[in-house]
Amino acid sequence: MTRAPGDRVRLCDHASVGVLISSPSGLLVFERATAPAGIAPVAGHVDQHGGPEQAARDEVTEEVGLTVTHLHLLLERWRPNSCRRTPSGPVGHQWWIFEAEVSGSLRPSAREVRAPRWIHPDQLQQHAVRTAAYANGSLNRWKFEREPGLEPVWCRFLHDLELVTLTSADLNRIEAVL
Repeated sequence: MTRAPGDRVRLCDHASVGVLISSPSGLLVFERATAPAGIAPVAGHVDQHGGPEQAARDEVTEEVGLTVTHLHLLLERWRPNSCRRTPSGPVGHQWWIFEAEVSGSLRPSAREVRAPRWIHPDQLQQHAVRTAAYANGSLNRWKFEREPGLEPVWCRFLHDLELVTLTSADLNRIEAVL
């Protein structure tokens, strides 16, 4: 990859957070405006944020313009997912997934967010099934990117949190496209 003069190389810190924000209207998700393709909740690298909790708070503000008033850690685990940054070791991230209570008005970042929306569990399940179809070859990359399902890394998290249901075979195939 050729870089323009002055472009800095962003190294992957292998540490990421995800934040689930719910309301009576459902779970807040959006299409990522940058790779990887998929519908996902708020997420980002820990980087210079000082730790997972602060990263979660900062990412919510950066991506959707809301203020976190309370965070609750739901799970922590390693996932072998790649990202668009230059790896500085093994491919993957240590993830911290939080549930957040928020205040303020939704003000999505045009740079990072497309089509933010609150979706109900049945719609979340439909997006998980679309990702499974992509992972098993029933849907090509172009079609998936044009009308994405869940961002693949989120399928296992949401399955483990019992927000979607996928078979072990589907989860294993999705793992292969991380």
